[in-house]
Formats: sequence, structure tokens, C-alpha cells
Amino acid sequence: MRTGIKVLLAIGAAVSTLPRSPADIAPHSVDDDEDAQVQHHNIPQPASDADQEPPCPHAALSSDFLIVIRTGATEAPQKLPVHFRTTLTCISSYIIYSDLSETITGHPVHDVLAHISESTRSRVPDFTHWRHLREHGRAGLDDAILYGSGPAGALENPGWKLDKFKFLPMTRAALDYRPDAKWYVFLEPDTYLSAQNLATYLANFDAEKPHYIGKHMFLDDVLFAHGGSGFVLSRPAMQKLAAHYSSHEEDLDAITEKSWAGDGVLAKALQQVDINLFVAWPHFQGDAVASLDFNISKLDRRPWCYAPATWHHMRADEVQALWGFETEWREKHGVDAVLRHRDVFAGMIKPNLSVRKPDWDNLSTDTEYNIAKVAHKSFENCRAVCANRQECIQFSYSNGKCSVSANVKLGYPATSQCLEYSNAAGGCVRRAEVDANGGHGVSSGWMMERVQKRRKGTSGCYEWC
Repeated sequence: MRTGIKVLLAIGAAVSTLPRSPADIAPHSVDDDEDAQVQHHNIPQPASDADQEPPCPHAALSSDFLIVIRTGATEAPQKLPVHFRTTLTCISSYIIYSDLSETITGHPVHDVLAHISESTRSRVPDFTHWRHLREHGRAGLDDAILYGSGPAGALENPGWKLDKFKFLPMTRAALDYRPDAKWYVFLEPDTYLSAQNLATYLANFDAEKPHYIGKHMFLDDVLFAHGGSGFVLSRPAMQKLAAHYSSHEEDLDAITEKSWAGDGVLAKALQQVDINLFVAWPHFQGDAVASLDFNISKLDRRPWCYAPATWHHMRADEVQALWGFETEWREKHGVDAVLRHRDVFAGMIKPNLSVRKPDWDNLSTDTEYNIAKVAHKSFENCRAVCANRQECIQFSYSNGKCSVSANVKLGYPATSQCLEYSNAAGGCVRRAEVDANGGHGVSSGWMMERVQKRRKGTSGCYEWC
């Protein structure tokens, strides 16, 4: 049964209340016995049936939604194709904006920076990259520019520097493209969208009122929705924003030039027309499945019983695997059922945890020992340190360094160095080196009894709390 949205608490002057999520939308709740029956998916491997015809929920197919993907020439060919065969297959209306007009596997990509005023493009030095792209196309990109276009972006990538200028013209262009849509959903190409969960969540909002919904971050004193986690604007909000941008374009472009976050400037523009952010964490996630702590507490909320709408920093293989899992889960539980974080943990995380996982970094970074006592001398000693700390639930050992953590994360294969400032939301994955005995440099382990105890310590999800 659907109930109203409850008030949770206040966050500063930028937003008056933070709502709780609606109460239980689908009465079905997966218990521990059913968890064992879920087909397991290893995050790093593509799902075997991802190319099969997906069970598309009616709500996800609705023409009320326009999905808008913001990308760039330095990343689009690597990150977009997986979505054309997975997350976008159930979407009836979407458009892709970039800094270069091109076609990728038969899908048009539109240059949104062409909508920036000529005075701004002439004034801002970073637009040299955009002019170079227009003149030479993709052939003008070299390896030095392409490196760093990974899950978290790259500070020295010239396309990344221009990305902040896309937000405001993108919203206006999307409104022009689909003025009849009720909801405009803005994503990045490393964002995974659970369309049915999002559609079910948005059904609790009045689409005829101005809404701005997403995961919260701060830019100075401005509360804004993090672009990579995805955010949503209703049509009335889009109309007010587009009108405001058109009448204050030069001023807002100048603010964008001085800022580091285009999504933050977007929030400033929305605040100027009296539209504040509705905080929707943990439905909108800034983490990937493999780097998310499913038990983390923010705003008096834990992800466990919430229904995720998005994940961020998702590599193509992770998108493929999660799509395969969600497709199978909906085939079993019904296409309109509410998929919760706990279901993802049961099907994709827990089956891949073990007492020892060689050549793997589980992102244990709470405490590190490299000279203290004997923790750093071996994997077994590191495990003993974790066992003796009541709060420790996982650890990793890497050539003389022991790291422990009270959080459960899957992590990633530790097979390469980072080529950019962050390889995952949880931090840079350490390189697998070979030690003096020919062993791998990074191994991870979990205290499996404690993992199970923590899972059983969580209450049943009979409310979408």
C-alpha cells in the first residue's frame, strides 16, 4: 500500500525537509531463505543472458519519461554501447548530449556545447578543445587525451574540464526536444538506472509541481544533486529553469566558468527560481555496487531496505552483470516488484565473499598496519588482527601492509594501477604485484560468520522505509 512521503529532518537553509521514502510499495519481501535461491552473479563478469529479451515493466516504458545522458567524446565509445543493449532497452524516449555530434553503434549523439553563447566560447580557454573536436572530429583525439576517461573522470582531461558547461544548456535542449515529458532523468554513461524502481519512486510525487530530486552534495552553501548519481526534474521545474537560463545566460555561464561543478551551478539556478533539492539518498547512489557499503548510515538511513534507482562509477562489465541480475530477479519476482539494496547484496555481493580471495582488493581502508606488531607480516597475521577487533568484518593484505575495515564491500580484481585520480568511488584499487615468493601482492578476506550475523541483524523489509 502506498502512503504519503514522511518528513525526516532538516538540512540547513537550502532545503526545508528531507523526506522518508514511501512505505511498502510491493508487499513481497525477500527473506533469508529466498536469498539463497537467487541466481548469483560475479560482478566482474558479464551476465550470460544479458542479450536476451528483457521483461520490461510498463512503468519503465512510459512516454512520461525522457532519459538524458550527458557524456563526452573522450569516453562515449567506451561507456555508451553497453547501455544500448541493457538499461536503455526498456526506455521509450532518451537523448544523448556530448561535446561532439557523432553516431555510436547507430545511435545519434548531440553536441550540446553548440548551444553555449559564442561570447562564452570565445572567452573561456577550455573551449579550444571543443573547437578542435568540431574541426577534426574523433580523429583529432590522441591517447594522452583519452587516458583518464574512466569511471571517475580525470582532472586533466580537457573534455572533463568542459563538462561543467553542459548542464544548463542540456536542460534547455531536453525541454525543447520533449516538451511533453512529465519527468526528465539526467544520467552519466557510468550510471546504472533501474528504470522500474525509479518509476515506482516518482509515482509518489506530483509531476505537475516543480521537483528537483537526487543525491545530495554541497557547493559552498548550496545543496545540489550529484550529476553522476543521476537527478530528476519535473516539467514545471524544467520550464522555470529554462526560462531563467535564457534570460540570465551570460551571468550563469560566468558563474559556471568560475565553478568546479556544473551540477552545483544548476542547483544555484534552480534556487534562484525557488526550487530546492529533494534529497533522495540512498535511492540515488554515488557508489558502484562493488564499492558500496550496504550498511552505511547517512541521514538516519541505511541502504539495506531502500530501493535503488541508480548506481554510479559502474564499468561496462558491471552494468552488464547488474542488468543480467536485475532481469533474472524480475523474471522471478515480477517485473513491477521493488528491487531493494538487500536483494542486490544477496545475489551479487555475498556469493562472491570468501575467507581468502587472492589478487583482489576489497577496499579495506579503515585502518592500515605496516609496522605495528606482526599484522603486516602475512595474510594470516592480518586476518588474526581483524578477528581480534570486534568491529572488523573484512581485511586485505598487500606485501607488508595489512588493512582492515568494519564495512562490507566486494571491491575489484587488483590487476592494474589507476590511470586516473580514482578508479572507484571507494578509492584507487591497488596494483597486484608479485612478492618475493612469487605470490600475488593483494589478497582480501572476509569474516564470513560476522557477515552472516550482520545480515541476520537487519530487520525484514516490510516497509520501503
